[in-house]
Amino acid sequence: MAETIPAGSTTDGVIQVGQPTDARVSAPASYDVADFPVPHGREEDWRFTPLERLRGLHDGTAVADGGVKVEVTAPEGVTVETVGRDDARLGKAGKPVDRVAAQAYSSFEKASVVTVPKETVLTEPVRIAVHGEGGTAFGHQVIELGAFAEAVVVIDHTGDATLAANVEYLIGDGAKLTVVSVQDWDDAAVHVGQHTALVGRDATFKSVVVTFGGDLVRLHPRVVYGAPGGEAELYGVYFTDNGQHQEHRLFIDHDTPHCRSNVAYKGALQGKEAHAVWIGDVLIRAAAEGTDTYELNRNLVLTDGARVDSVPNLEIETGEIVGAGHASATGRFEDEQLFYLMARGIPADEARRLVVRGFFAEVVQQIGIPDLEERLIAKIEAELEASVG
Repeated sequence: MAETIPAGSTTDGVIQVGQPTDARVSAPASYDVADFPVPHGREEDWRFTPLERLRGLHDGTAVADGGVKVEVTAPEGVTVETVGRDDARLGKAGKPVDRVAAQAYSSFEKASVVTVPKETVLTEPVRIAVHGEGGTAFGHQVIELGAFAEAVVVIDHTGDATLAANVEYLIGDGAKLTVVSVQDWDDAAVHVGQHTALVGRDATFKSVVVTFGGDLVRLHPRVVYGAPGGEAELYGVYFTDNGQHQEHRLFIDHDTPHCRSNVAYKGALQGKEAHAVWIGDVLIRAAAEGTDTYELNRNLVLTDGARVDSVPNLEIETGEIVGAGHASATGRFEDEQLFYLMARGIPADEARRLVVRGFFAEVVQQIGIPDLEERLIAKIEAELEASVG
C-alpha cells in the first residue's frame, strides 16, 4: 500500500480533524509513573507487546538490582558530564509517553549529558558504549548541540540487562545531529527505550536505529519541532531472529510550520516466532502549514513462522501542506531473485546474502561510518549463515 497526498487534498485512510494528539496512546504524557495505568495488553499502544516478557518494567515490580556501564569517547571540545536528577536539562525534550518511560524517568539516579558547544563541527563521532552487566537498570542520557554545531553520535548497546531508559536530543538552531543507536544485546536482554528529539529552527536531525540482539526490544523514537524550518530523517534496520520480539514505535509531531520529516525502516525476519512490530505515527497539526512528510516501512520474511505487524498512521488537521504520504509492505524472500543469480554461477548461499544486502543497502548507507557499516553487514551475514547452517 502506498499513499501520497498533495497539498490541499486528502485520501482514504487518513484520520482527519477530531482525533486528539497521540490518539493511540492510553494516557497523557507525564513525568509521574502514577499518571499511567498498568497496561494489560488490550490498549492500542501495548497490544503487540508480550507484557510477560517485560520482567515487571510495565507494572512496577521490576527492582533496580543490576546495572549498565556507560563509557563515552568524545573528540576534543565536547563536554561529558554525569549529573543528578535536578539538572535543568533533563526532561527538556519532552515527557515520557508510557508507563515504562515514566518508570525509567522516576527511577534513574544519575544521567549522562554530552554537550557539543555552539558552532563546533566535529570531524570524529562521539561514541557512547552502554554495556549491560546483568539485572535490572534504569537510565537517562542527554545529547545537546549548540546553535550551528555539527556532530555524529553512536550509542552502542551490548551485554545483558533488563533496561528501561530515556534518551533526549536537544538540537540548537541551525545545528546538525546524526545519531546511530545500535541494539546488539545478548540473547536474553530486554530493552525498552524512549528517544525524544527537540529540533530547533532550521536544524537537522538524522536518526539511524539498528536492532539485532535481545529477547525483547521496544523503542519509541519521537520528534518534536521547536521552531520553523526543522528537518528530521528517521532510518532503521532490524533483523528479527527465532523467538525475538523487536518493536519500533515512531511518532513525529508536526506542530510548527514549514518543517520536514522522512522515515524509512527496513526489517528482515527469520525463524519460528520471530515477531517484528513497526508503528509509524505522523501528526500534522492545524498550525503546521507547509509540512512535507513521508514514511516507509518494508519487511522481508525469510522463513516460515515469522510475523510482522506494520501500521503507518497519518493524522492531518490542515490542508495547507506540501505533501504527506506513507507506504508499508511485507513480502517473502523471492525465489526468482535467487534463481536469477544462481543461473549466473553464483552459489545459493552467496546469492541469498546479495539479495538481503541489497534490501538493506539504502538504510545502511545512511550511517556514514565505515567501521560501523562493515560491522552491520557482517552481523547480517552471520544471521543468514546461522539460518542455513
